[in-house]
Amino acid sequence: MTTCPALFITAPASGQGKTTVTAALARLHRSQGRKVQVFKTGPDFLDPMILEQASGTPVYQLDLWMSGEAHCRQLLYQAATDADLILIEGVMGLFDGERSSADLATLFDIPVLAVIDASAMAQTFGAVALGLASYRSTLPFAGVFANRVASARHYEMLTESLPPGVAAFGWLARDADITLPDRHLGLVQAAEIGDLDNRINGAAAALKEVNTSLPTPVTFTPAIPPTTALAANANPLQGMRIAVAHDNAFAFIYRANLDLLRSLGAELRFISPLTDTELPPCNALYLPGGYPELHLDQLAANQAMMAAIRAHHNANKTIVAECGGMLYLLESLTDTQGHRVDMVGLLPGQAIMQAKLANLGLHEVELPEGTLRGHTYHYSHLDCPLSPVATSKGARPGRRGEPVYRQGNLQASYLHLYFPSNPVAVVQLFTTSSPSPT
Repeated sequence: MTTCPALFITAPASGQGKTTVTAALARLHRSQGRKVQVFKTGPDFLDPMILEQASGTPVYQLDLWMSGEAHCRQLLYQAATDADLILIEGVMGLFDGERSSADLATLFDIPVLAVIDASAMAQTFGAVALGLASYRSTLPFAGVFANRVASARHYEMLTESLPPGVAAFGWLARDADITLPDRHLGLVQAAEIGDLDNRINGAAAALKEVNTSLPTPVTFTPAIPPTTALAANANPLQGMRIAVAHDNAFAFIYRANLDLLRSLGAELRFISPLTDTELPPCNALYLPGGYPELHLDQLAANQAMMAAIRAHHNANKTIVAECGGMLYLLESLTDTQGHRVDMVGLLPGQAIMQAKLANLGLHEVELPEGTLRGHTYHYSHLDCPLSPVATSKGARPGRRGEPVYRQGNLQASYLHLYFPSNPVAVVQLFTTSSPSPT
């Protein structure tokens, strides 16, 4: 076992400013020469991009349903052996979800710091804090942080309302210059925010009455490694080269997915469907999700890359496409303004972006290679004539499943798969041929 100071940063609801506060604290401690390891709770891609910029270290997801307790435990233990401080940003509200932020914090005994948007309240701040602190007696509650505060006097009113035993950890003022911009799927990608460092530095500098010393250390223990079919062959992907799309159009990638592929022996080569004109010599292509709808004309203009991907498929090589990656492989994609553009054309069908959310949630799917877990979150509607080889099931009953399509060695779905949920299946997915459905 090992110890490391840690805080679990949460809130009563989404939109309270958790990411801004977490990024500000990470940058503050980093500026003092500390190594800060940040985690994000839940299947989120956008917040980790901001938090990586703030901390200077890779950010990993922690999700008890999607990845399991042992995987979360091992990620935390590995971080604790190397970091000076661990910060975990929660998801939605503190108690939201069947495997909530509160569940995760309680399981690993990590003190909870609740960020409360105080912009439209005064003494009610104390009531909200009391409810969060006392709702579950086993929760290791550290205190509260006031966000979007009008003035020092306003903060004084807020802290005066706190009940005995609930500590105030500081405040951050309302300031458009440190606000993180967002769009339909969440925050804007870090690479698209030109002044992101200035915003993070500004937020760190604007922290008021924050104790800059490290919190109390938490004890972390390693997970017992599971016995898998890979035990006899530690590097089943040795000698395999996988091209991975990674640019402003395709950036929704779990770092744990990339780590797993490397740990299994694969060599990863990153490519950009926006700017590259050819694929590197590779055995497989991984097209993750992202925002292809925001780059339609540039993607369509890169006919050389589209031809290279078609040639890769015609050579019977593996393609794994998720959400935005799947949309790129369709015959066409139409944005919310009605602008329709021809795409790669390997997968029959069309997709249209819409203003309302089409599907959201944690999902599990039984593929021919094995069962994998992940999540779905999209605003587009897909019309595909293929019969799916599998359909996912939501973690919550009654959720609409997502079809998984196969076309030769191409697999495409709206699902963002979390590869560590079944490494054996991932090896087979990238190495075995799968016939087209009849």
